[in-house]
Amino acid sequence: MTRESDDTVIESFLDASWMEKGLSANTLAAYRRDLTGFARWLERNSSSLAGVDQALILEYLASGLQRGSSARSAARLLSCLRNFYRHQVREGRIDSDPTLQVQSPRIGRPLPKSLGEDMVERLLAAPDVATPIGLRDRAMLELLYACGMRVSELVTLEVARLNLGQGVVRIMGKGAKERLVPVGDEALAWVQRYLREARPLMVPDGSSPVLFPGRAGKAMTRQTFWHRIKHHARTAGIAQALSPHTLRHAFATHLLNHGADLRVVQMLLGHSDLSTTQIYTHVARERLKQLHARHHPRG
Repeated sequence: MTRESDDTVIESFLDASWMEKGLSANTLAAYRRDLTGFARWLERNSSSLAGVDQALILEYLASGLQRGSSARSAARLLSCLRNFYRHQVREGRIDSDPTLQVQSPRIGRPLPKSLGEDMVERLLAAPDVATPIGLRDRAMLELLYACGMRVSELVTLEVARLNLGQGVVRIMGKGAKERLVPVGDEALAWVQRYLREARPLMVPDGSSPVLFPGRAGKAMTRQTFWHRIKHHARTAGIAQALSPHTLRHAFATHLLNHGADLRVVQMLLGHSDLSTTQIYTHVARERLKQLHARHHPRG
């Protein structure tokens, strides 16, 4: 194939993708950029889009990684090439798909965003506990950090699931799986104070089963509580980007930093698969490396 015919084949593929799949302009532009770059590289290596084999594709992906491309970028590029060559096979331009046996690069899961213990203390202390809303928020943040709950589990938590005498909470997690999690003394004290001083003002008739109601005694939405977290983070002067699960991540990371067993953390988080919990060990290890580098005389 000549360079011009390569360009023609690329445009034909893009037209078909737009008509058959309704791809967005941004996706089509990314496809054009990826395929044109590949075609130019092939031309420099005395080949063309029609003359590609598996070895050339692997070499091209490897060259991108060597230049500093991420595994995610390589996986996206391979996905583009797969779509392109499947289309070429369907159109009868080539006999076989050269991407068929090429494995996608493994993309590491992003490490959870966590907060240091000092920042967690600042966040927990941010709500104005002189107000019912502030006292409710303080109790929610304390419980979230003490138990490692998902925000969705916290906002739907019912009063009946909290055993103040035993200091435990029954959490209904994903897949209707229930787990029993201890509540620390500090969090328990804030929840008890909230129940005495704030909740009766928010639910005068006591009719709502929800522990932390929003307006009209109904369960707060995840989005509403997320806005509350961001508000308190600003008050605390925390510039670090947060997510709704930041305190859950901090719960797991801090437990591991202080020597907790991984399987215990798995049980407390409600993870069905230990590999899901293991990602927190990477966060803990990175923290240990930073401490070592900062404080060890040969760090």
